[in-house]
Amino acid sequence: MTVSAYQQAQREGQSVVRAVILDAAKGLLIREGPGALTVRRISGEVGCSTKVIYTLFGGKDGLGEALWLEGFARFERWLLEVPPHDDPLERLHMGLRAYRAYALGEPDYYRVMFEGAFSGFRPSPEAMDTARRTFDLLIRGVAVCLEAGVLRGAEAAEIADMLWMAVHGAVSLEISGYFETDEAEPRFRLLCASVLTPFLTERDTS
Repeated sequence: MTVSAYQQAQREGQSVVRAVILDAAKGLLIREGPGALTVRRISGEVGCSTKVIYTLFGGKDGLGEALWLEGFARFERWLLEVPPHDDPLERLHMGLRAYRAYALGEPDYYRVMFEGAFSGFRPSPEAMDTARRTFDLLIRGVAVCLEAGVLRGAEAAEIADMLWMAVHGAVSLEISGYFETDEAEPRFRLLCASVLTPFLTERDTS
């Protein structure tokens, strides 16, 4: 007897059921577009009743927000796994590389989060507050560099904004296939260094 993804997830708990449903929705979204994201279609993919999805998510709109928030939760975990480092500037660069690694490792979620893959979706204010936690990590990384005297010349949020704009553009192009990985990585590092160069306390003028 074949066991459905839903039946298997049931044995492991409700959080696993949610994850299985979200992954099924993500797969449909990427393969067939937003029109495929009906509660009935998703339930068929997972092997559960539509009632399960309504109970867990409240319908399609709730599922869309859950999909968006799941992407940010995964993103936050990637960023929090950046290890400590004695050099705050190097740790900031490590965080930027973690941003790229997440986009490459979870490109479908990244497109939902940042590229409007879920057409017409608008996150609630509460969801936006949750998502901003990931950006706060970047601001804190810049703030530590300012406090240590490694960076200067602007507020932490301003520098973080410029870094975010730069790395988002770079990884969006890469996951869309415009750059091969072997050329994209060194260029990504150069891009990050170039954005930060005007704010470095000590510059190499040689």
